Amino acid sequence: MRTHLPVADGRAVRSYVGSLARRHPRMLYGALALHVAAALAGLAAPRLLGDLVQAVESGTTTDHVDRIVALLAVFLVVQTVLTRFARYLSQVLGEQVLAELREDFVDNTLALPVGVVEDAGSGDLLTRTSRDVDQLGWSVRMALPEWTIAVVTAVVTFVAALSVGWWVAIPCLLGVPPLVIGLRWYLKRAKDGYLRESATYSQINATLTETVEGARTVEALGLGRRRIEAVDDDIAASYRAERYTLFLRTVFFPNMEIAYLIPTVLTLLFGGYLYTQDQVTLGAVTTATLYVQMLIDPVDRIVSILDELQLGAASLARLLGVAQVPDDREVSGREPEGEHLAADDVRFSYVEGRDVLHGVDLDVGVGERIAMVGPSGAGKSTLGRLLAGIHPPRTGSVTVGRVGLVELPLDDLRGHVALVTQEHHVFVGTVRENLVLARPGSSDADVRAALAAVDALDWVEALPEGLDTEVGSGGRAVTAPQAQQIALARLVLADPHTLVLDEATSLIDPRAARHLERSLAAVLEGRTVIAIAHRLFSAHDADRVAVVEDGRISELGSHDELVAAGGSYAALWDSWHGRG
Repeated sequence: MRTHLPVADGRAVRSYVGSLARRHPRMLYGALALHVAAALAGLAAPRLLGDLVQAVESGTTTDHVDRIVALLAVFLVVQTVLTRFARYLSQVLGEQVLAELREDFVDNTLALPVGVVEDAGSGDLLTRTSRDVDQLGWSVRMALPEWTIAVVTAVVTFVAALSVGWWVAIPCLLGVPPLVIGLRWYLKRAKDGYLRESATYSQINATLTETVEGARTVEALGLGRRRIEAVDDDIAASYRAERYTLFLRTVFFPNMEIAYLIPTVLTLLFGGYLYTQDQVTLGAVTTATLYVQMLIDPVDRIVSILDELQLGAASLARLLGVAQVPDDREVSGREPEGEHLAADDVRFSYVEGRDVLHGVDLDVGVGERIAMVGPSGAGKSTLGRLLAGIHPPRTGSVTVGRVGLVELPLDDLRGHVALVTQEHHVFVGTVRENLVLARPGSSDADVRAALAAVDALDWVEALPEGLDTEVGSGGRAVTAPQAQQIALARLVLADPHTLVLDEATSLIDPRAARHLERSLAAVLEGRTVIAIAHRLFSAHDADRVAVVEDGRISELGSHDELVAAGGSYAALWDSWHGRG
């Protein structure tokens, strides 16, 4: 059953934004000060034009007009310069904040329990790391600075309008009710709408990823039409979600446009009436009308950009939600007493109420090699993952040196037990960077020793730049056997005492079987090994064989002992050799 990663609530989002602001007080207040100064410089034009209208009415000279035009030009230049530096500082602040957001998200993602990632699937995380990060980047780089400028400009302009006379507040306040009603209606619905929209993108990505990764199975079982229908259903859900948010915008923005006109029209009408009553001058009416007219642009930007900020807030809530996944381990601070691995009365379930392991007990001697065999779906891989500390048991315990695996920090755990699967990955970067991931701070001598141990040093040194050769996506391509050797060299650097090998035989590529067999043997040398044997030939050489059936260990002993016992293992062995 697919689970969904959590989404942070509004309080968590506000708290995080506040923490970011507190990290950069000088840049934040500096940018705000520049924006205020730029807005104040922009207020000179309406005042000067109002004075000019009044002077023309009273009679003026060409020199006076020239002086006002010159002052207008000066204030325009000052406003342009201040705005330029204010925007620049805001952009720099935005980039720093975005970088910190990304780093925090990566840290939180890497700290996710592996079991949670597997249950949630790759689609949700892919959407958060791609679309949500991109949307947030736009909000932080562009929307938030522009919105800040608009808010500052609107506040300063409104105060300037009131300085003309108390009567200007009346038309301005009459425009507030439709604006507030529209905003409340929109904001009440927008966040949930955009979160639902983002969730549909996650579902589309999840379905597409599963279809692509299982393409051979889809083709073999003739599931193509069913998968297409699943994608169609996901797209239909996304269409409904996007149509809903589009409906919100098509209702909200036209109403806002009407609300903007009310203050301007009322200021002109009311000011004109007061002028006819000789209560205000023509210059004051002109100045007030220009100020109120100036309010339209920042208020419009506040409302328009609010839509982008809603998208950004929804994306930020999804990114912060990753940090709210509860940890699956409780570090006790105890140090293991040796490397003895043991499972005691272990039970585990992926779905509540349906255990897949039922009271499993297993003691693994230091340096022992155990093969786990059994029919498909019996629980071998699940038990292997618990023995590697990937999942905590529902009940019972899995310990190394009498300390629970879930009591150890991940870095310490991987020094004791590591899981090796058929999956291997070469990250974008140099060969050296790919290897020292396993043990940061490793010297070149350590790296070369690890490569030599897996019979990979010769081909790495033959690369154009040796350890500094860029590999991975966009870099130099490495073959599948070479990628396997890099993965094994990482293990040598990590130096875990115990290895749990799940489908370990898939590491052996027939095209390079001899080299890879030597590589794997070098990694296994001197270590405790638990091999989940999907093919029985590897079980023959193990010290003991554990037969897993229906979530239990039904038989445990050496190969010869189990064959002689004539039980399940003997039947599997005979069947594998075609004697059943």
